Amino acid sequence: MYINLMTSIYQALAELEKNNAAAALCTVTKSEGSTPRHVGSKMLVYPDGSFEGTVGGGELENRVIKAALESLASFEAQTLFYKMSDPSRGDPGVCGGQVEVFVEPILPAASLVVIGAGHVGKAVVHLAKWLGFHVAVCDDRKEFCTPEATPGADEYFPVAMGILPEKLKITNRSFIVVTSRGSGVDAEGLPSILESEAAYIGVIGSRRRWATTAAALKEKGVNDELIAKVHSPMGLELQAETPEEIAVSIMAEVLMVRDKGSGKQMKG
Repeated sequence: MYINLMTSIYQALAELEKNNAAAALCTVTKSEGSTPRHVGSKMLVYPDGSFEGTVGGGELENRVIKAALESLASFEAQTLFYKMSDPSRGDPGVCGGQVEVFVEPILPAASLVVIGAGHVGKAVVHLAKWLGFHVAVCDDRKEFCTPEATPGADEYFPVAMGILPEKLKITNRSFIVVTSRGSGVDAEGLPSILESEAAYIGVIGSRRRWATTAAALKEKGVNDELIAKVHSPMGLELQAETPEEIAVSIMAEVLMVRDKGSGKQMKG
């Protein structure tokens, strides 16, 4: 039975890798005295709270599942320690032993979504893929949104920006780079994007272009809090001119946001 459970866990981990999906791996790392499961027992918890395997069942397992969901939200591992003696004191069981569980979030590659497959968009796709992102491309001009026209992406969505969230799940691991052909396209498509959980939403263009877009969004009823989520002009100041240089500027800001960097020079 133990071998079958472990095989199931490892198969599930392989599926996570294949599908670029997330889960938290919970492993019993220490067990003293009488406890429900031995060292090495594993449970895989998915973002919806479903799970495979077990670390002991009952209230212990309920608490570990809750902690696993917290780790998926924070992207941070944690070590849990429980005494299994006296529920009246808050213990999750009465076995008499002690158990330690290590909770490790298994996170997919961050997703970089490029909306607008023009010259800059293509350069961003190339660089983002090289940097290890899972890359998706969206453009309502179908001839631009193909592997031949914009090579290197993992997924292609030849649809209008506004309906992209219906086609692609946007999560707090998604970074959206809008390199569209104009303010009108942005104002029309951004409202649904702004409602998403995206970790970053950047829009290309000058301050004047963004001011025009922001005004149009307000006219559509989009509130200031959502509009403030946008990075525009996007990228770090590098005096970039070519599409490739602009892509470096954009991805530098994306990495800064993802990894909580400062963007300051390393010297000094």
